[in-house]
Amino acid sequence: MSALNYFNETHQMVRDTVRKFVEREILPEVDDWEEAGEFPRALYKTAADAGILGINAPEEFGGTGEDVFMKIAACEELVRCSSGGLCASLGSLDIGLPPVWKWGSEAMKQRVIPEVINGDKISALAITEPNGGSDVANLQTRAVRDGDHYVVNGAKTFITSGVRADYYTVAVRTGDKGYGGISLLLIEKGTPGFTVGRKLKKMGWWASDTAELFFEDCRVPAENLIGPENGGFYCIMSNFQMERLILAVTANSTAQLALDEAMKYVKEREAFGRPLAGFQVTRHKLAEMATDVKASTEFTYRVAAQIAAGENCVLDVSMAKNVATRCADRVTYDAVQLFGGSGYMRGTVVERLFRDNRILSIGGGTHEIMNEVIAKQMGL
Repeated sequence: MSALNYFNETHQMVRDTVRKFVEREILPEVDDWEEAGEFPRALYKTAADAGILGINAPEEFGGTGEDVFMKIAACEELVRCSSGGLCASLGSLDIGLPPVWKWGSEAMKQRVIPEVINGDKISALAITEPNGGSDVANLQTRAVRDGDHYVVNGAKTFITSGVRADYYTVAVRTGDKGYGGISLLLIEKGTPGFTVGRKLKKMGWWASDTAELFFEDCRVPAENLIGPENGGFYCIMSNFQMERLILAVTANSTAQLALDEAMKYVKEREAFGRPLAGFQVTRHKLAEMATDVKASTEFTYRVAAQIAAGENCVLDVSMAKNVATRCADRVTYDAVQLFGGSGYMRGTVVERLFRDNRILSIGGGTHEIMNEVIAKQMGL
């Protein structure tokens, strides 16, 4: 089945909308936003007005309804802005909000979801801690029930949209050790005892707002519990599947953009009296890059089709993430190599793609954790 069979006319309309949004609202300013380390908060509202933030969200709250390939089409076009950090922060609702609409109370859904997909408020997911990222089952931030509140103590780090967010979906320990003692709480900015730490500086994703969070005797209403108490680990793992699919799509799209930039450059750049494209070594390198991107993209689409069909695809989505991020590692590296010294210069698209790409095999489950998941699914 080719990509043409995965996307319908509506998906193409969404693709066109997001492409125009990127061309009009992001590309003219993206270099300045990268250097500044942030983009205007108003971009959330602009994206919401274009219908982008509501893609894949429930219809009853103003979203499009669940449509995996609509989300993929939008993601692929957004990545073409060339700023992985902007995509990550603008899209932090995609990991922070689904637990609310799947397992939150009706009152919570009615209050939170419309505000976020309308661009008025920002949602973030807070799982990773200073002493552990991949080992979710052993997180240390604790929430103790005290009457009609939970008292939260602990810290989170590497939180996308950490500074700007209004609603944080926070993983806490409400029970004993291990995965069976984890819950999710919705914690709002301004809650006494909750403070946002410094904005973190990173290798890549410069335009992404990434921060530390601290909870000191933070009293959170018990009604802000998302899902059953001590049942949060299942919610987190379920949330990971779509996150990992989108990370695979992001990696493939990053690789495709790097390939596109390299294709343009080798036709324009001359060396030894002819364009770089005139050398066999260049043509073969590009042929290998294109083959990698095509194979990885088609595999990701196939896994997306399984998710859309409601199939259990823990094994395949883990494989797809690893295949896609490895592909992006190779293609962004080779794109910089083809550009030579120019590819090492700030402001060159392939330079940005190369450093932004590095996080994709770490976030949402490292390459090594994905291999462990794959091995377990194989019965090993």
